[in-house]
Amino acid sequence: MRISCNQSRRIEAGTAFCKAQVAVADHLLFRKATLAVTISLWLMSLPVASAQLSQDEQHGILWHSEESVNHYRRPPGPTPVTVASENAHLIERLLPLDEAIRIALGHAEVVRVLTGTSASSSGRTIYDAAIATAAIDQADSHFDPVFSANSSWRKNEVPGAIQDPGDPLSALPSGSQVGGNDFTARLIQTNRLGGIGNLEFRNSFDYNGFGALNPTNRPALELSYTQPLLAGAGRAANEAPIVIARYELDRSYFQFKDSMQELVRGVITAYWSLVEARTQLWAREQQVEQAKAAFDREEARFREDLANIADVTQPKVAYANFRANLVAARGNVIQREAALRNLLGLPPEDGQRLVPSTPPTRDRLEFNWPKLVETAQLRRPDLIELNLVLLADQQRLIQADNAARPTLNAVAIQGWNGLSGRMLNGGSLSSDLHDNPNWTLGVNFEVPLGLRNARATARSRELLIARDRANIEQGLHATEHTLATTVRNLDQSYEQYEAFRQTREAAFTNLQVQTAREKVGLVIFLNVLQAITDWGNSVSSEASALTQYNSGLASLERETGTILDTHGIVFTEERFATIGPAGRHFELECYPKSLEPSASFDRYNDSGKASEEAFNLEDFSQNRTQKAAPSNAKPVIPSVPDEPLSDLPTPSEPAPGRSLFKSILFRRFLD
Repeated sequence: MRISCNQSRRIEAGTAFCKAQVAVADHLLFRKATLAVTISLWLMSLPVASAQLSQDEQHGILWHSEESVNHYRRPPGPTPVTVASENAHLIERLLPLDEAIRIALGHAEVVRVLTGTSASSSGRTIYDAAIATAAIDQADSHFDPVFSANSSWRKNEVPGAIQDPGDPLSALPSGSQVGGNDFTARLIQTNRLGGIGNLEFRNSFDYNGFGALNPTNRPALELSYTQPLLAGAGRAANEAPIVIARYELDRSYFQFKDSMQELVRGVITAYWSLVEARTQLWAREQQVEQAKAAFDREEARFREDLANIADVTQPKVAYANFRANLVAARGNVIQREAALRNLLGLPPEDGQRLVPSTPPTRDRLEFNWPKLVETAQLRRPDLIELNLVLLADQQRLIQADNAARPTLNAVAIQGWNGLSGRMLNGGSLSSDLHDNPNWTLGVNFEVPLGLRNARATARSRELLIARDRANIEQGLHATEHTLATTVRNLDQSYEQYEAFRQTREAAFTNLQVQTAREKVGLVIFLNVLQAITDWGNSVSSEASALTQYNSGLASLERETGTILDTHGIVFTEERFATIGPAGRHFELECYPKSLEPSASFDRYNDSGKASEEAFNLEDFSQNRTQKAAPSNAKPVIPSVPDEPLSDLPTPSEPAPGRSLFKSILFRRFLD
């Protein structure tokens, strides 16, 4: 420790002065010198403290590194399959629609929803409703009794002076020392009417006092009750926070239910989208096969000088275009399967191809419009949530109206005081608590002149309620329009399916005829090309219309809020033991942890084969033969293996007698 020159001089002067004084004065001056040293050291420490504060201030932007905060990782899965993948003949897994829904429900810790050709998190989890239950206990805790106890020890030395007996004109230092203990124990509780009860015990212990008792105990017991008569009074206003918390719990539940409904609808939609994509892939495969056969015929004729180069280029261009469409169809299947995998909670790649095995329904359903609207208005979670918002705002209006009243409180206090201590003669003196009672009755009144803030709050609550009612009306209006759109789309999809089914039959016949006529030179290749295109488009359109109809049925159940009921899905509350309000000194209590969806029951058929086989897909390669067809047989289109295009003119190998065209991604399940 360093001391400046001025501080040293002060200490030396103080020491010399003390030697000439009495022992008491010497003690007082030493304290003064110590105080001076302390103040000097504090002043010397100010620059150091200022520098430390400057170092604590933020003069730049600091952040943690990615490695220091990103602790949670998972190992990557297999490389995903693409249209360019080689050796992609992976194991096919037949997946019924019921199993797909159950898989999605089993991985719904975070609820995912379908977004176009992908899936994303809805922001809802199975823990949200359980988290909302804590708000109810927090609001109810306002009425829990509160116990507090405080104890403090004190010691006070009061300096003074007395006349020096040896020198009447002089004085000697003197003082008094007073100490004791103050103890307070209090129990307070607020009831549902807004009243506050208070039971308080106080005790003051003093020694070296100036009274007749030393030491002295002054115990006191006080019971008081304050009841609001205007602002803060009534069960409705005081219990409003609990009611609001319960409404918020209901909102959390119905938001979770709404996201679960969207999950189930998304799984069904993604499932039928995959069926549609696989059917379109089959059609594109057949188009490539037919175009390749036509190209090989013209190429063979060119080698025999029966056709010119112009007769070969047109089939080759058509063949190349169909192969490009096939690549797009393969990519579409991969994307649709990836979206379904995402919804189901499966990894992007696991060495298996998901093959839907539930055939789409062709049954046309009739709808009772008034019943649809009534069911939707009763069961849709989003409409229920709007009503819960209105109910919560009505409770807030009750609070605002109550707060707009003047403060008028009735107060009642009953007290008991005691006294005990030791007298100067050594005896004891005591007085019981009931010997010195006191009581107080009173009324407290307070009101801000104008009540402007409270009235403005109440007015805003009234406007919020008006807005909530308008939102409910809009929700009902939008629901009816959404239902009408869904019903229109269902009828349109079914009518289109019927039309495309007939178109496909006609296109198939036309393709056979045009192919046969082109072989004998009655028509040019453009007729065959148009027939191939029309047939492939009709197959794709039929599959698209029927799968959209099946997806629309799920959307209708979603719009009416019944999709979970129709699939037998209920919610199961999972409980876990945790620390209760009493702490670790008592047994653990069971509180809700999550709200998990149960598995659905079987609702859809499982054909045991790929769903696209329900469209009665005719594989032309199955009917091709090297033998001459009888005269009454329908002409068929031969098929050749899929291989890269070659430069013209290029001789081709003879096509095998029975060649089943295989995609690099999928294996056909044929009857």
